[in-house]
Amino acid sequence: MSARILLIDNYDSFTFNLVQGFRVLGAEVRVYRNDEISLDQASSMDPTHLVISPGPGNPDDAGISVDAIRAFERRIPVLGVCLGHQSIVAAYGGAIVPARCLMHGKTSEIRHDGRGVFRGLPQPLEVGRYHSLAASRDHLPSCLIVSAETSDGEIMGVRHAELPVEGVQFHPESVLTPMGQQLLDNFLKTETKSLRRGDSDAVSA
Repeated sequence: MSARILLIDNYDSFTFNLVQGFRVLGAEVRVYRNDEISLDQASSMDPTHLVISPGPGNPDDAGISVDAIRAFERRIPVLGVCLGHQSIVAAYGGAIVPARCLMHGKTSEIRHDGRGVFRGLPQPLEVGRYHSLAASRDHLPSCLIVSAETSDGEIMGVRHAELPVEGVQFHPESVLTPMGQQLLDNFLKTETKSLRRGDSDAVSA
């Protein structure tokens, strides 16, 4: 059975690329903007995965995104990209601050822990970045693990310690992230039951 993704669109031009990336992998993707769907409507769609898209602004501007993360966190795998990643941090009480450097359409090499969505990806990993805000390391919630970072310590990925929730600050759907499609595939293979038991490396082979 193919994955049924509910994708919350934060009014971003990259959303279509993200949708196409998942559809190439055989997933069914339903897209709703962050202000045109309620939690009850989202739940009634019975998705198998939730994706929170990039977008302008900060998590306060992301409509239903933060609430959706908390509503689905124990039910299905959740992936946040860029603003979606920041929304995950905000959902668990973290702070979003100005990034060390403005990164719009620039590449970086990052180090990652090789687990979750990073399973089997090169080390270091080349990624495309488009952001002026980032998660604060000093105020990162204890339930979130830093899964990827730049050489100067900017957080590029977080993973919940017990729940199937992951965020990436960079854009896996961008041509500037050569291995981004594999990352999306890893997300689709997330095994919710194993993650609920606290195994944050629960991605099927």
